Amino acid sequence: MTSSVLDLAPVVPVVVLEDAADAVPLARALVAGGLPAIEVTLRTTAAPDAIRAIAAEVPDAVVGAGTVVSAGQVADMVAAGARFLVSPGWTDALLEAMKGSGLPFLPGVSTTSEVVALLERGVTEMKFFPAEAAGGTAYLKALSAPLPRARFCPTGGISPASAHAYLALPNVGCVGGSWMVPADAIAAHDWDRVERLAAEAAALGA
Repeated sequence: MTSSVLDLAPVVPVVVLEDAADAVPLARALVAGGLPAIEVTLRTTAAPDAIRAIAAEVPDAVVGAGTVVSAGQVADMVAAGARFLVSPGWTDALLEAMKGSGLPFLPGVSTTSEVVALLERGVTEMKFFPAEAAGGTAYLKALSAPLPRARFCPTGGISPASAHAYLALPNVGCVGGSWMVPADAIAAHDWDRVERLAAEAAALGA
């Protein structure tokens, strides 16, 4: 795996799973569509088992854990087989745990001061969240000149229509989104639709 989560694919699917049994077919559909990096959020009780299943059964997927908010979760996700970590925000304790995990990680930021604080700590790759609510492309464009070392994965409110504008920014490596994993498609086990949506998302980086 590349050392950077930002360089795996132009779009990282942000997945919420209610049933861990859906994890493997969903991951296979996303990989087939050209999106190997998959962020499974820890918003449901099924998430740890979903990460475990993808890690064990879908070797071409690079499964990560999202919504990581505690050091305990970091340890649990490493044990489950996660290959990267994403947090909606950060504290010194959480940052140290993510650094200590040995995995690539994206701590969440939404202000200039948070970005500067991470750069001060040697972290140059971050999640910009919630992207649309926090200022969107205009905000990230404004950060690029004074803080050129910071690179971002914007997530939160991004759609197929807005993704291209984010990806065109020099300080954006990829975007996160959930439009290629709609809840109704997962509920219907419509993996062909997921694969089609994933292929359309992968093409945004062309």
